[in-house]
Amino acid sequence: MQQFVIEGGMKLSGEVIISGAKNSALPIIAASLLTDKKVVLENVPDLVDVRTMIELIQHLGADVMFDRHVLRIHTPKIKKIDAPYDIVRKMRASYYVLGALLAREKKAKVSLPGGCAIGPRPIDLHIKGLRTMGVNIEIEEGFINAHTRQLSGHEVNIEGPKGTSVGATINVMIAAVQAKGETIISPAACEPEVIDVANFLNAMGFDITGQGTHRINIKGKSSATDVKYSIIPDRIEAGTFATAAAITRSSITIKDCCPDHLTSILGKLEEIGVGVGRGENNIVVNGTRQMHAANIFVATYPGFPTDMQAQFMALLSIVRGTSTIKETIFENRFMQALELMRMGADITIEGNTAVINGVDKLSGAYLMASDLRASAALVLAGLVAKGRTVVRRIYHLDRGYEKFEIKLRRLGASIKRQSE
Repeated sequence: MQQFVIEGGMKLSGEVIISGAKNSALPIIAASLLTDKKVVLENVPDLVDVRTMIELIQHLGADVMFDRHVLRIHTPKIKKIDAPYDIVRKMRASYYVLGALLAREKKAKVSLPGGCAIGPRPIDLHIKGLRTMGVNIEIEEGFINAHTRQLSGHEVNIEGPKGTSVGATINVMIAAVQAKGETIISPAACEPEVIDVANFLNAMGFDITGQGTHRINIKGKSSATDVKYSIIPDRIEAGTFATAAAITRSSITIKDCCPDHLTSILGKLEEIGVGVGRGENNIVVNGTRQMHAANIFVATYPGFPTDMQAQFMALLSIVRGTSTIKETIFENRFMQALELMRMGADITIEGNTAVINGVDKLSGAYLMASDLRASAALVLAGLVAKGRTVVRRIYHLDRGYEKFEIKLRRLGASIKRQSE
């Protein structure tokens, strides 16, 4: 295994270029299976999760070329309809092939997914939505066995106890583009990644309207065209680098991003006292020593994203006063708190709420990453901690951040990757 070794206390400066959005790229790659035409995707991040999805679609019959963030996919024929456990266990988003296989082949056998250990993430809403469209589904020996004579358009309600589901919205949307008749997803998730997938499907020649609202309308069509499409920037990577500027009290220009997708993140940084300048496709973040405590309530988009609360916990741990973070999406997403406490942070967990009393400084320590975003939070804490920090199990981070340590070094951080 590999680890990061960080010498804290370095000021950051300069520019960082944001990669394509992982959470758009994965379902879009899966959706390429809908057609026997050629698909060219640009701005595809070179991540472990992306490589895993490529491995999966190749298993299913796709011919793939991936070079310099351009992914070329051609699937003239689906050769297999099973997504095996050995691939799916590496990445939860593998379930997106379910909708694509059902649309094109009317059957699929997909292993129940793996992913980060951040609490239960059932796929019951995916199953509920697909069953509404006429899919017969059984769970047997760890696999979703699904088949249908004909996908039928229907009004699909996939709201769960914690609100709308991004994954279920996307999976149903992918399946519905070739269903007979009209499908309405309500309430649908509104995240930018949902919009991106819908825009990609429209670029293929399908007919989707309402993306970005809680009511998405899909008119089924049987054919698609060749398509060339560029993935949107990764808002979570951009938010992570914005938080890096704040925690190190530095100034960073974040390029090739979409500020409109970062409203809740940037607004919270400004509330804390961080300077934020917005351009058309860039952000300038100016850290300051005069930061204030804040309260964060995690919510579905456009609320504060669950994928940023770990990074903000690291930041708030050195902000004077008492802050709180209420996590409403995942039960076990405070796993970074214990590691931050080993660095000297004062954090108390009360159910789904973290109470953070800011301290003057953090101290370097040996740390164990538990999941993707917790990994990023520990790296951010290491950047500002006194002394040396070692973050182990960084394979979690490699699933979602492209060349993270290289981008940080270019900004002036002292961070290196080495074998444990």
